Amino acid sequence: MPNPRRVRAIQWAIAAVFFVLGGWALLGPRSVIELTFLPQYREGAILPFAVACFGAQAMISGLFAAFSRFTKATFLAYGIALLPFFAFNWWFVFVDPVFTHLGLLDAVGNVIMLALCVAGWRAAER
Repeated sequence: MPNPRRVRAIQWAIAAVFFVLGGWALLGPRSVIELTFLPQYREGAILPFAVACFGAQAMISGLFAAFSRFTKATFLAYGIALLPFFAFNWWFVFVDPVFTHLGLLDAVGNVIMLALCVAGWRAAER
């Protein structure tokens, strides 16, 4: 049976992942760079700008997650859209390293959001 309150709570939990990680990147790009990029990739005047832009985009995604009306199809599409990010995280930590292991916080956020998509899909109506 659909549970609209639970669906809204799940949406806000997805949004929270974007707000926390995106807010960190937006407000503290140098911190993100120092903690998550390997030393050889921490240089360049444009990097703090790029990381802050990434954070701003994540904040916008959080707003959409928080204030849209999610259905089963929305949770399914969102969950499927997360899958390529796991390949990205794996590649740039283990295959062609750009990120430190702390950079896997992004993957942790994606795992949380994927689990929330499954829970939301189960709780939502068509």
